Amino acid sequence: MASLKEVRNRIVSVNSTQQITKAMKMVAAAKLRRAQENILQMRPYAQKLGEMLSTVSAGSESSVDSPLKVVRSIEKVLIVVVTSDRGLCGAFNTNVVKATVQLIEDKYAAQAAKGDVEIFAIGKKGAESFSRRGFKVNSTYTDLFTRLSFVAVKEAAEIIMTAFSEGRYDAVDLVYNEFKNVATQIIHTDRYLPIVSEQPTSKVKKAEVNYIFEPTEEEILAELIPKSLKIQLYRAVLESNASEQGARMTAMDKATENAQELLKELKLVYNRTRQAAITTEILEIVGGAEALKAS
Repeated sequence: MASLKEVRNRIVSVNSTQQITKAMKMVAAAKLRRAQENILQMRPYAQKLGEMLSTVSAGSESSVDSPLKVVRSIEKVLIVVVTSDRGLCGAFNTNVVKATVQLIEDKYAAQAAKGDVEIFAIGKKGAESFSRRGFKVNSTYTDLFTRLSFVAVKEAAEIIMTAFSEGRYDAVDLVYNEFKNVATQIIHTDRYLPIVSEQPTSKVKKAEVNYIFEPTEEEILAELIPKSLKIQLYRAVLESNASEQGARMTAMDKATENAQELLKELKLVYNRTRQAAITTEILEIVGGAEALKAS
């Protein structure tokens, strides 16, 4: 049985840890509120921009050539992995890494065997994890969350688009957590490049999408395609940021509860140990008194 001093030290240690997890939960809750507001404002804009691009493409009489739409035989692959910069957020990062590894095994096993799969890491945890696994990692933008803004994400998107346009990659996929609620995050593995033109649905008649373009439709699509890709990446980063704060809030809440349960157990052990020590002392005193009487 542990001594009273050891049990007392453990109680102090667990109590200090509980205070830290409580504080981290409150900080995560405050950040989550802001992150949730950002993503809720971004979603309608991103969806409408995507609809606009699809509608204009559907109503287009001519095919607009763009290096971002070129479909090539897949030899070299870039996977954009969005994780967090810090841990203590449960299985948030682990799930993204597992989903990415599964994607590589299912779709790009041949390319990975040749070393032609590269990771574009947004978030330090993803960069560290895939570096340990032996992948070539571009970690230029691992600190995006410390200065999260559209300008920073736009720069990353432009680098990815330029690399694809120049033929350095034949396919670009995007893996991230979508925010659903505080306790639930949904892993997404989306094709980022090349852009596949969507065919108009049966509900969209040609007359309904036959617009007069000003300026030309080529100029409009040339502007919409890169902007849509930048917004798509920015939305993924915002989704991941909100998911991270929700996951950290949940993890810290669970840690606080576990610390409370551990404190109850330690206090029970402390009281039992103290009671046993007192009983032992009483017995020693009684034994000594009896010995004196006998003498």
